[in-house]
Amino acid sequence: MIFKFVICFIAGIGAGLGTGFAGMSAAAVISPMLITFLGLPAYEAIGIALASDVLASAVSAYTYGKNKNLDIRNGIVMMAAVLLFTLVGSFVASRVPNTTMGSFSVFMTLLLGIKFIVKPVMTTKESMAAVSAGKRIVQSLISGTMVGFICGFVGAGGGMMMLLLLTSVLGYELKTAVGTSVFIMAFTAFTGAVSHFAIGGMPDIWCLVFCVASTLLWARIAAKFANKASAATLNRATGVVLAVLGTAILAVNYLK
Repeated sequence: MIFKFVICFIAGIGAGLGTGFAGMSAAAVISPMLITFLGLPAYEAIGIALASDVLASAVSAYTYGKNKNLDIRNGIVMMAAVLLFTLVGSFVASRVPNTTMGSFSVFMTLLLGIKFIVKPVMTTKESMAAVSAGKRIVQSLISGTMVGFICGFVGAGGGMMMLLLLTSVLGYELKTAVGTSVFIMAFTAFTGAVSHFAIGGMPDIWCLVFCVASTLLWARIAAKFANKASAATLNRATGVVLAVLGTAILAVNYLK
C-alpha cells in the first residue's frame, strides 16, 4: 500500500504541475507510471488518469477564471468541435490498420517545453482583443476540429495540441491559453473517464483516490503560482516543467 501511495503521489505531482502550468493531460504522466511501476492494465490506468484530470482541470480553470485568464465563449465552441471530431477520429482510426503513434504526446511535451524556453509567448491581452469575435469563433472551430480528430485518431496529445494552437495559431496570451485549455480538458476528461469506467468497470479504488488527490493538490498549487507570475517567468516555468516531464515520461516508457 505504501509503495502504491508513493507511485501515485509522484505521478500526481507531475500530472498536477503539467495541468496547472500548461493544461497538459494527466494521462500523459499518470498512465505510464501506473502501467510501469504498479502493473495496471493500460485501459484501467488511462481511466484513472482521466478521472484525475477532471478535478485538476476544473480547479485550475476556476483559478484562471477568477484571475480573468479564461475565454469561456470561444472555449465552449472549441470544446464542442473537439468532442465531435474525437469521435470522428476514433472511427477513422478503427478502419485503418496499425495507426499508432505511441510516443506522439511525449515528444510533443518535450518539444513544446523547449519551445517555451527558447521562444516564449509574449502576446498581450490587448493584442488578443484586437481580433474580431467572428474570426475568433471560426479559428476556435477549426482548431477544435484539428485537435479532436488527431486525438481520436492517435489517442493522445489533446492538452498539448490545444496549448500550441491557442498560443501559436489563435494568438492567445499564455495565461488565457492555459486557462481555456484546462476549461476544455475538464469536460473532455470527464467524458473519457465516464466511458472508461462504464466499459471497463471501476478501477483500483486506492490508486484512483491517491492519484486524484495528488493531482488536484499540485494542479491547485501550480495554477495559483502561474496566475501570479509574470509572462516571462511563466514561460520559463512552463517550459521547464514540460521539458522535465517529457524527459521523465520517455525514461519511464523505456523501462516498460
